[in-house]
Amino acid sequence: MRPALWPAEVVVDLDAITANVRALRERVGGTELMAVVKADGYGHGLVPSARAALAGGACSLGVAQPTEALALRDAGITAPVLAWLTTPDLDLRPLVEADVEVAVVAPWGLRALAEAARATGRPAATQLKVDTGLARNGAYGIPLRAGDPRTDWTELVEEAARLEAEGVLRVRGLFTHFAYADAPAHPTVRAQQEAFADAVAVAERAGLRPEVRHMSNSAATLTTPEASWDMVRPGLSVYGLSPVPELATAAELGLRPAMRVTARAAVAKRVRGGQGVSYGHTYTTSGETTLLDVPLGYADGVPRHVSNRAPVQVRGRRFTVAGRVCMDQFVVDVGDLDVGAGEEVVLFGAGDDGEPTAQDWAEAAGTISYEIVTRFGPRVPRRHLGGPS
Repeated sequence: MRPALWPAEVVVDLDAITANVRALRERVGGTELMAVVKADGYGHGLVPSARAALAGGACSLGVAQPTEALALRDAGITAPVLAWLTTPDLDLRPLVEADVEVAVVAPWGLRALAEAARATGRPAATQLKVDTGLARNGAYGIPLRAGDPRTDWTELVEEAARLEAEGVLRVRGLFTHFAYADAPAHPTVRAQQEAFADAVAVAERAGLRPEVRHMSNSAATLTTPEASWDMVRPGLSVYGLSPVPELATAAELGLRPAMRVTARAAVAKRVRGGQGVSYGHTYTTSGETTLLDVPLGYADGVPRHVSNRAPVQVRGRRFTVAGRVCMDQFVVDVGDLDVGAGEEVVLFGAGDDGEPTAQDWAEAAGTISYEIVTRFGPRVPRRHLGGPS
């Protein structure tokens, strides 16, 4: 194998993922847990993260894209996998053949899945998604007008029941998604729970008997236990980050961040006071100082809008990105710190040694930690530590 020639890396602690899933399982008691590993395991690596989550007690896996589900199967993972984003032009036969559960949100999805099942000669497993107020993906389950209880959801479950009776489909689950799970006191949280209960009742009246019903993402899993139903499906918290940072830190929730991002300085040089730094000279040195050039940029996942804001750690001390983040590099002003080229710069990690965390970067960027960890693309090598043997 060719040695790594990249001066930066993303290190993923797979044992932390396993421990986080165990902690989440303990929190929800006997409720099943689906670990969401979409978006390359939230940037942590799809297959290694999936295996680590299963080792922690996850009973199934959730992804957004069909290709992610097939990649899990190609890796030899046999646990139940749900893929929830499809469009009418997709050939669903490979998913049926691989025993992937395909989420359906409209009658066209049922027809396409039934066609794939007939073509492969085996029943297709599905889970039906109802929109209970997020107004995004899912069959709309809220009546449009008073006195007319029928909805898009009604049509979907009745057609699903007919196809299940025919033997081409097996409806294994029903699910929905919260709009305000990170604000558990928001009135929509209760309203969506009630709407989902109504949707489940409609499906059961149509003759469906699903094995699992679920609506809780990470935030709801941690803050709204009454919404657990038969299964929860955490994503962010699996990777040790708090989905409700305004309410509790990761440590307070019993979670450990699994990702650490570091780079080696390409250049260290003394410059004069009054020197403008990086494009547009949006930062100017206040006196003679040492600048480190860090070979990571927005092409790698460092948000350009953390320019002059994001914290890093060098030799146990925190500094701030100096000037604009470029495509492949950014600069740090470390003052009189005695450092040279090759010095390690920690962008973020678990915070055990005072280094910044992904949440610190999220606050610097004015965004959420989900975006920070998923931004680091394949150009930056991944190194996985621990994990199931």
